[in-house]
Amino acid sequence: MHIQGVLFDRDGTIVEDVPYNGNPELVQPVRDARGLLDRLRAAGLRVGVLTNQSGVGRGIITEAQMHAVNARVEALLGPFDGWFICPHAPADDCECRKPKPKLVLDAARAWGVKPAALVVVGDKESDVEAARNAGASGVLVGEGFTLADAVAAILSDARH
Repeated sequence: MHIQGVLFDRDGTIVEDVPYNGNPELVQPVRDARGLLDRLRAAGLRVGVLTNQSGVGRGIITEAQMHAVNARVEALLGPFDGWFICPHAPADDCECRKPKPKLVLDAARAWGVKPAALVVVGDKESDVEAARNAGASGVLVGEGFTLADAVAAILSDARH
């Protein structure tokens, strides 16, 4: 299926991971993130963020702090076509926490595309599992496979 959108995990994927970050000043994009995301946008792909933010559910940060951090991410990395967020603690056993598929399915519905037209890029196996559970593709970044590698692969696939 033709790729129509890419969902990125936030922490550790497009910005450096600062556990339970509630301070926008601590947001630091990963290397070349803005340019890489802009390449996807220029190719006509939707770009969104898919993130578990259990610090809210755990009472470590407020929802307002989370939104302030997200606003800073957007200011640094450009406009996103959607934010799909699970604010619950793991013990809440909600329907939206990755690796459950709800956030990916929510993005597909919001964008009017089939889940199979989406790619989820993340730094944890739960990101890839959420994609798989929704019928989307998943790409794991980390040791040996960078965000730049992921974007290059997605753009190559999107052209076919």
